[in-house]
Amino acid sequence: MNQPPVSKKSLFDHMLDFLEYLSAQKGYSLHTVRAYRSDLLDFHSFFMETPGQFDDDVSAKMPPVPDDVDVISIRGYLNRLYKEGLSKRSVARRLSSLRSLYKYLKKRGVVEKSPLDTIRTPKQDQTLPTYLTVDDMFRLLDAMDDGTLLSRRNRAMFELLYSSGLRVSELSSLDCPHLDMGVNSVRVCGKGNKERVVPVGERAVRAIRFYRETLAEEKKIPADKGPLFLNKNLGRLSTRSIARILEKTARESGLTVPVSPHALRHSFATHMLDAGADLRGVQEMLGHESLSTTQKYTHVSIDRLTQAYDKAHPRK
Repeated sequence: MNQPPVSKKSLFDHMLDFLEYLSAQKGYSLHTVRAYRSDLLDFHSFFMETPGQFDDDVSAKMPPVPDDVDVISIRGYLNRLYKEGLSKRSVARRLSSLRSLYKYLKKRGVVEKSPLDTIRTPKQDQTLPTYLTVDDMFRLLDAMDDGTLLSRRNRAMFELLYSSGLRVSELSSLDCPHLDMGVNSVRVCGKGNKERVVPVGERAVRAIRFYRETLAEEKKIPADKGPLFLNKNLGRLSTRSIARILEKTARESGLTVPVSPHALRHSFATHMLDAGADLRGVQEMLGHESLSTTQKYTHVSIDRLTQAYDKAHPRK
């Protein structure tokens, strides 16, 4: 008696399995998993809508499987992305998501080879990170505390962000027990659920203590429990809200450069390196896996050094 053919999981189902793997086993953040999901579903939509993919009668009745994707499909997708005007960085991210999917499928024996093996990632334009000068940084922080609870919260948040170089997602997820005011350090859960302990400056510690004492006095909330930074409804402050608060504060302080939480992280790294901090030490504080990621901040310092050299050296 002939056995019915074993049905294969569709490409879409494998994508869902992969996203679950990123969340449950790799410990990726919700934001990162959403980015992967968006990239993969965009490719899936393109693949399903491309004329000629499913011309024969059998395949027309079956959803696509991972082996149906080939080099021509990937190149067609890249062509569409460039026609839509996506930046090289955005195209590279879409390719990276697909590469990760097929790497996952190869490890599990779903496919023998990846259709992306011969596809090159577009060369990225070198851009220097946005950062504030030390004077602008002080101007921004010193303009925050007008005596109200929310202004003291904002001062504490951004003092900590600049003091320790945290990601905004790390800042948002902090709870009171993560901060050790006895030794001026904060325990951070970074990308991939990797923990690190980062020093905190005395000014940031004082600002946080002042905010939490005011919060306890006005709202009767214990100073050592729950989320470290609260919104006006006394819930955890979201990353989006933190970014909006910073943008508003920057405008009110008269800064003309764009300011984001990531710019404060860049400012921390740049100012540390300019002051002579060890590159590997800064790498550890930022939570970078690769030293090359941290090295981009040295370009800023080298540019400053070159400018000073051009102005000062008698035989330039």
